[in-house]
Amino acid sequence: MAPRCSHRGGTHEKGFAVNPVSAAAIIQTENVTKRFGELVAVDHVNYILHENEVAGIVGSNGAGKTTFFNLITGYYPPDEGTILYQGEDVTHVSAERRVDMGMMRTFQLTSTFDNLTVVDNLVLSFYRAHRGSSLFPLFFTTRKHYPREERIAESLETFELENESQRQVKHLSLGQKRRLEIAMAILAEPKVLLLDEPLAGLAELEIKEVLGVLKKHIGKQTILIVEHKISQVEDFLERLTVMHEGKIIADGKCEECLRDPEVRKSYWQIETASDGTEGVRK
Repeated sequence: MAPRCSHRGGTHEKGFAVNPVSAAAIIQTENVTKRFGELVAVDHVNYILHENEVAGIVGSNGAGKTTFFNLITGYYPPDEGTILYQGEDVTHVSAERRVDMGMMRTFQLTSTFDNLTVVDNLVLSFYRAHRGSSLFPLFFTTRKHYPREERIAESLETFELENESQRQVKHLSLGQKRRLEIAMAILAEPKVLLLDEPLAGLAELEIKEVLGVLKKHIGKQTILIVEHKISQVEDFLERLTVMHEGKIIADGKCEECLRDPEVRKSYWQIETASDGTEGVRK
């Protein structure tokens, strides 16, 4: 099914989520499909993400958004279709290799070293990205040098973690951990930052804090967010894609997609009658 709403007034090629601006495509999928037995979790999805775009994918539980995310990042192999990264076919490239190529993913559950301090977590992320894949030399080199790296200091400031720099991560709030995880990802200077439900489990104030630091990277970073609750990210996104039953049913500006009758029906179970009245589907 072709998406129903246009992006920034543009038009769609059939079946594609397309951004008509001139930015180059950084991730593209062509007829990507994933099955689990009889269940078709992702059904011939065509999608394009452009450089420096801030985009989101939403859908109800079982819509296929997380499976699609896993296909993009290499955690699942597709049964059909092609995945391109900067024009290169990465369909069968491992998740680890995709990280090396510039695709950095964060998970629903924070992925930090809880028994280390905040700054040590940042040091490890920086060292892994800029000094090689092995962390072994850190055990024979004082770590006191690395926190003085300008990029680590900037990261502590940008993500508002300066006052927590010497605290063990296990003593942080969930919102602080989430900010640290995103800071670790950005320190690696990825070309694409892929956020898997970064706001899951956060209180309202923590959500505002996380989105506040992410907004500082708009226009500087390609960001793709998978979220369950659109209300949390609609003001942050430049573009929204809605999935239902493994397919893209809408793509474009948030307000356009949220008014789409198919989205209202599948996402909120709101039916639109022939006379224009609406009611909750039973």
